[in-house]
Amino acid sequence: MDDRSPDLESLGYLLAALAYSALLVSLALRGYFRAGAGKLQPAFAAAVAVSALWAWCGVVALEQQHAGVALGAASLDALRYGVWFVFLLWLLPAEAAERSRSQPGWLGPAALALAAVGTLAPPLVALAGGLPAGLARALLFGALALPVLGLILVEQLFRNLAEDSRWNAKPLCLGLLAIFGFDFYFYSQAVLFGQFDAATVAVRGALHALAVPFFFVAMRRHSDWIGKLKLSRTAAFHSMALLLAGAYLLFISAIGYYVRYTGGEWGQALQLGLLVVALVGLAILASSGSLRAKLRVLIGKHFFSYRYDYRVEWLRFTSMLASGSSPQETGGLVIRGLADMVESPGGSLWQKDLRGESFLQTARWNMPLMAEREPVDGPLAGFLAESGWIVKLAEYRADPTRYGLTSMPPWLLANPELWLVVPLATGDELIGFVVLTKPRTAVDVNWEVTDLLKTASRQAASFLAQMHATEALLEARKFDAFHRMSAFVVHDLKNIVTQLSLMMKNAQRLQHNPEFQQDMLMTVESSLDKMRQLILQLREGEAPSNRSAGVELLPVAQRVAAAATARGRRLEVQVTTPVATRGHEDRIERVLGHVVQNALDATPADGRVWLKLARESGQAKVEVGDTGSGMSPEFVRNQLFKPFQTTKEQGMGIGAYESFQYVQELGGRIAVDSELGRGTVVTILLPLFDAPQASDIHTARAA
Repeated sequence: MDDRSPDLESLGYLLAALAYSALLVSLALRGYFRAGAGKLQPAFAAAVAVSALWAWCGVVALEQQHAGVALGAASLDALRYGVWFVFLLWLLPAEAAERSRSQPGWLGPAALALAAVGTLAPPLVALAGGLPAGLARALLFGALALPVLGLILVEQLFRNLAEDSRWNAKPLCLGLLAIFGFDFYFYSQAVLFGQFDAATVAVRGALHALAVPFFFVAMRRHSDWIGKLKLSRTAAFHSMALLLAGAYLLFISAIGYYVRYTGGEWGQALQLGLLVVALVGLAILASSGSLRAKLRVLIGKHFFSYRYDYRVEWLRFTSMLASGSSPQETGGLVIRGLADMVESPGGSLWQKDLRGESFLQTARWNMPLMAEREPVDGPLAGFLAESGWIVKLAEYRADPTRYGLTSMPPWLLANPELWLVVPLATGDELIGFVVLTKPRTAVDVNWEVTDLLKTASRQAASFLAQMHATEALLEARKFDAFHRMSAFVVHDLKNIVTQLSLMMKNAQRLQHNPEFQQDMLMTVESSLDKMRQLILQLREGEAPSNRSAGVELLPVAQRVAAAATARGRRLEVQVTTPVATRGHEDRIERVLGHVVQNALDATPADGRVWLKLARESGQAKVEVGDTGSGMSPEFVRNQLFKPFQTTKEQGMGIGAYESFQYVQELGGRIAVDSELGRGTVVTILLPLFDAPQASDIHTARAA
């Protein structure tokens, strides 16, 4: 390393020393060393102070050219890395500016020890030139581990920050990225070539000084910028899992290295086998729910003032409940959501039966089916409804008088795997409860856990009550649709009965008339066919699904006129142009028959009732008019086409509604012009149906 430029290197370290010293003075003026500043601000200030001392010591070492001063600079470099690691490890689990619970004591010393071992490697190699090559390379690898660890911590810090905190954290992360990124290149070159590159050594101090402006920006963006850096528990969990996995792999690598060089001719095979077994073991550990549960509990207990990230828990639980599409599915999600909060691997949901007399198991997760029932007026249900407490079954088994319960269901006490009973209540009503099994790891059910479970159980009870109300509403709508359909059928039956009654009345007088007998047979056959259609409609829940087709309106009008004649009334049929529409012939006849019948009922015997067929604006037009009593404009506008609204003393108010609905289905419309005492004109516009006609060409070819 004799070819490096001392002047450039000295200027670089001098620049770093001045920059870090200015930043340190600014931090002191802002009160980073005052009492009550917490621990993050002093830790950041300490990292800046050690960085300034390292840079000044580097300047002195280059001027004095003394081995002891160089070793001191390396020691300060080690201390600098150690303090930065402690600051980052404290910052990773931070959730607020002030936290009372401290981190585990081994984190800071472990990071400092790694920094000391790694950063002392270059001076040890330089001062003790007689070190074996393997040991020297191992020391360089240890030094390379430092910036790698730093980059991992910075990546975890930035990736898991909340969106509103990234603006504050970006300058800090960029500054540390400059430091650790350059040192990674610095030590990786030494590992590859066995010595440090002179040019890289010369600019190290200057490049480290580039991080200081980023720290200045971070400090000036907010007076409490460190407190604004809020990380999720997911960040702490994944960071800890990553560190543990790395430590595990390093430990296995060390054992494999030892096995290879002490195992003789079987060493390489044993090393490979050990590696495969270790990777399989790591996969098993990573997929272990119990291990993840223990790690989450450990992090929540030692890294945070509060065990839960309530925002994350609430969003996750609400999203889980909202994904259910039925009460049965929502019940399973309720169990999963409550169980995940306390690391429970299973549970069951108990809700009221149809009679509301007892609670029974309606959903379960990783639990056997249970046929037991708990009475609604039993001791357990009464206690849960009155107190709203979460019952810890282990406490009850140890001291039955603790909860003031007169008795506990035997099926709860007989199973030692059952752990908690969580009530589900909306208002003062207990709609059910959840029984959870023992957790994967020891969980202290303290006030924080019970408060979270109580709040989540109220939310779950609201979801379940809403799902049941929705299900009841759907059932009510189905019954309403059935009742409405029944009203239509009764209305049609009334018309059939009227027609048959009229026929029987005339039969006494015309029973020997052959034409009447033929007409009577046709009428009975038509009535039977209509009743079969009505029965089919009731059975299928909708109108018969016979295919719609073109319907000539003139024959329909003639049949309606014939029916009126059979009743002793006259209907004038006027046809301007024969027209056809698309639909079901019997239903169209029923619509026209209903409108005509209403006109006949509202018109005295000496009045006039007519039906006109024509084309108008590309539509089939049917006009039914009368000179009868008429209707008021308010009735036409507000009541005429609503169900169960009628002006007749004996009517049901269904026919007009059914006619209006069917015309709407066909794409047509109905208009009513009526005036009291002067009559009514009902205009029905239907889609025009033109049957395709064979062209002359087709006719010629056929000939």
